[in-house]
Amino acid sequence: MRLKNELYDDEQSKIKKDLIDILELNNKNGFILYHIDNDDELKSKIMGLLPKIRTFYSMSKITAISTPEKIKRPYISIIRHILKNDYDILSTEHTLKIDDKIIRTKRYVFIKR
Repeated sequence: MRLKNELYDDEQSKIKKDLIDILELNNKNGFILYHIDNDDELKSKIMGLLPKIRTFYSMSKITAISTPEKIKRPYISIIRHILKNDYDILSTEHTLKIDDKIIRTKRYVFIKR
């Protein structure tokens, strides 16, 4: 029996491309977690890829995909798992000042391999 990454290579590439387009990684090399946490449209676009991911990826043991309601930020896990083979993913502490409030968050940087 062939593995899903052999059977569905084209479909997996399309899902990766869709995710890269959603995150605009072609124009910038990363994102700030706070911005995704507060952008419901962006989160729903990422979570909208779940049916395709379940079909074309073998990821039954990854909670973000099998049961996303069990974790706090399933969209971050999805991003990391889908893109980890093509990108080195770095996360650093990041501080924002919004409405005179200091907000600590993370910045994710994606470096193409």
